[in-house]
Amino acid sequence: MPEGHTIHRLAADLDDVLGGGRPVRADSPQGRFADGAALVDGRPLTATEAHGKHLFLGWSLAPSGGAEATSWVHIHLGLYGKVAFGDGPPPPPVGQLRLRLWNDTGHAELRGPTTCTLITDAEKRAVEDRLGPDPLRPDADPEAAWRRVHASRTSIAALLMDQKVVAGVGNVYRAEVLFRHGIDPYRAGRDLTRAEWDAIWSDLVTLMREGVRLNRIDTVRPEHTPEAMGRPPRVDDHGGEVYVYRRATMPCLVCGTEIRTAQLAARNLFWCPTCQHTTA
Repeated sequence: MPEGHTIHRLAADLDDVLGGGRPVRADSPQGRFADGAALVDGRPLTATEAHGKHLFLGWSLAPSGGAEATSWVHIHLGLYGKVAFGDGPPPPPVGQLRLRLWNDTGHAELRGPTTCTLITDAEKRAVEDRLGPDPLRPDADPEAAWRRVHASRTSIAALLMDQKVVAGVGNVYRAEVLFRHGIDPYRAGRDLTRAEWDAIWSDLVTLMREGVRLNRIDTVRPEHTPEAMGRPPRVDDHGGEVYVYRRATMPCLVCGTEIRTAQLAARNLFWCPTCQHTTA
C-alpha cells in the first residue's frame, strides 16, 4: 500500500497537470464512478489535498437550490490502486479504469482504488477527524499523537501503523524510523520517553518530505550509502536505500547482526536485535 509521501506527491502532480483553473473533463470508463464523474465533468479542479493515505480532489459544485460549495472526490488507493499520468487527452480506455481526468495538455487515470467517491465538505472533515496528525501537513499536531502513544500499552511498532495515531506512516517508514532511533519495535508506547517521541516525529517529517521530493523512500545516513560503504545498491521493487525493511536474514549495515522479521498485526516487521535496544 502506498505510504503518505506517495499521496502527497500525487496531490502535487495532479495540481500541476490539471490545476490552474482550467476546465477538466472526467469520465468513468468502468462505470463504477459514472455519476460522480458526470457531476465534475467540465469543471475546474480547485484543490488537491492529502491527509495520510487519503487523497481529496476539490471541485466547486452548486447543490440543488443552494450556493456553490466545494465537493471532493475522495480516493484511497488501498493495496492495488494506481494513478498514471500522460500528455494531452487520454487514449481509448484499456482495462478497468475507475476515473479519467484530462484537459488539452495532460491526463490522469485511476485504477483499482479501494475508495473513489464524491463527498461533501462535512464528510471530508469527518474522514480527517478520524485520522491522526500527518507529518507532511503544516497543520499537524504531534502533541495529539504523543498523547495516544504515551497512554498506550500497545507496541510502538503497532501504534505507528495505526492511522488514528499517525496518518501516512506505513510499513517502510515504521521499520526504518524505529531502527534509526535504536528503539525495540515491541516496546510499549507508554514506555517511550518524550525525547524519543519528539525525535521520531521530527525524523518522520524529514524523511517523508524527502520521500515526496524524490518519489521514493531513502532512509540510510550518508555514511551507510552504497558509495560510502563500497557495497552494491539495493535491488527491490520498492527502491530506495533502507536499513532493515525487507532485509530479513541480511547483515545489519551498522553492526552486522542478522536482520530479523516477524508478523505483527498481519504485517511483516523488520528490525535489528542489536541496534534496537529493549530499554530506553
